[in-house]
Amino acid sequence: MGLNEFWFLLIAVLWVGYFFLEGFDFGVGILTKVLARNETERRVLINTIGPVWDGNEVWLITAGGATFAAFPEWYATLFSGFYLPLLLILVALILRGVAFEYRAKRDEDRWKRGWEQAIFWGSLVPAFLWGVAFANITRGVRIDGNKEYVGDLFDLLNPYALLGGVVTTVLFTFHGAVFVALKTDGDIRGRARALAGRLGLVTAVLAAAFLIWTQAEHGNGRTLVALIVAVAALVGALAMNRIGREGWAFAMSGVTVIAAVAMLFLSLFPSVMPSSLDSAWDLTIHNASSTPYTLKIMTWVAAFMTPVVLCYQAWTYWVFRKRISTKSIPTKPAFGAAAADLVGK
Repeated sequence: MGLNEFWFLLIAVLWVGYFFLEGFDFGVGILTKVLARNETERRVLINTIGPVWDGNEVWLITAGGATFAAFPEWYATLFSGFYLPLLLILVALILRGVAFEYRAKRDEDRWKRGWEQAIFWGSLVPAFLWGVAFANITRGVRIDGNKEYVGDLFDLLNPYALLGGVVTTVLFTFHGAVFVALKTDGDIRGRARALAGRLGLVTAVLAAAFLIWTQAEHGNGRTLVALIVAVAALVGALAMNRIGREGWAFAMSGVTVIAAVAMLFLSLFPSVMPSSLDSAWDLTIHNASSTPYTLKIMTWVAAFMTPVVLCYQAWTYWVFRKRISTKSIPTKPAFGAAAADLVGK
């Protein structure tokens, strides 16, 4: 395996990790308006991701930085062509992050409701737009011979991409519901399991349609294996959720996310951004990459830093592994505490 192939693989792993971890964050944020019945239950949901959401976003920063350094032509074309969707994602993520920290700064209902709206929309918008973006990358976009995107916003709003956005939204919401069932206790745990069962059926139908479409238009033998794994894992998640094995259900929903994202990257290779105008203008791991010396230096840095980051994040999840319930929420949160709603953070 050459350095070009290695960095394509590593970037794929970073995006897979991001969607696996941030996927249930998005799902929990969406569920604050769907599952929670009152203020206390919303705080329970926020607390399930409170200690880890910001660490999960590190995967996005790392994936973006690795793309910029390893494949600058890919980065430049992607961020110029997808400027508006990526800007909306960035704004939504910023507002969501601020909402987590500022929601408990005041005790007024209007103040809290405003920040809760930011958490909901700051989760829903990225969940949808990431699906639209990656579906377009897989499908191919209007790239000319100068490696520049020459389409417009409406070219990105095609049926395949919109279906991809809907699939990521429902898949992440299902992933989040399973995570809530794993991390909570009491009545909210039972309702999360019931909702996950219903969401899982909708997800199965939509995801199957999208993945089969992907296989038919852009697939190969490797993507077929990923498709089978994704479908089998989703069925397994539904079965485990039904019998109350939340840990296994979450693991299986995670495998579904991993396999689905892996399928998109497997359909791309060796391209990183296909051109819908002429396949000769595709951006590939070779014509979009940095110099071999740059990739070599990056490899040494990644070999040292990646295990450190993984160990730290694993330790964080271990420390905050216990379930929480409405009984865990103090009646009067400490006014002015930066993380008053984030129990144990």
